[in-house]
Amino acid sequence: MAAHEFTARMALRPLETRDPPRLFAFLSNAQAMQHTYMATSLAECTRRLQTYEAQRGLHGFAPWVIEARDSGEVIGWGGLSIDPEEPHWGIEVSYAFSPTVWGQGLATELVTASRDHAFARLGLAELQAFARPENRASVRVLTKCGFQRLRFEPSLQRDHFRIAAATGLQAGASA
Repeated sequence: MAAHEFTARMALRPLETRDPPRLFAFLSNAQAMQHTYMATSLAECTRRLQTYEAQRGLHGFAPWVIEARDSGEVIGWGGLSIDPEEPHWGIEVSYAFSPTVWGQGLATELVTASRDHAFARLGLAELQAFARPENRASVRVLTKCGFQRLRFEPSLQRDHFRIAAATGLQAGASA
């Protein structure tokens, strides 16, 4: 996506120097991050966010800082990426939202925008996603967006989901 992209309710943009403390507010919350990576310090969180942001120049994509369009409040972080610690899994879609906006369909909106961008604008053949089986909300988001569960990945302790371009484009047409 370009420097700034928009969905119906979100503005998606690259990481800026002012963002890590705003993201750390929920990325360090044990309850909010119970199914995924949790930041243990602001310095470590900043390093991780910057590592992902560096992918934008290399690959043409990286997770976005997600702002509420109506208020400009930072409410999440996510989109397309390649995990720097596990690049062999390929291009995946991932996300984390502040608990203050859970249950509003924003994850579905982000995954849909990421999927459509990956296939229609970047021409990718497929996308991966990973979710802990007990994270029913994320499993529901992924299946609603057309991802199919492949298998449980013991090394990640997560279910592995995949969507192919032809399936994703069909899902985008009907969404």
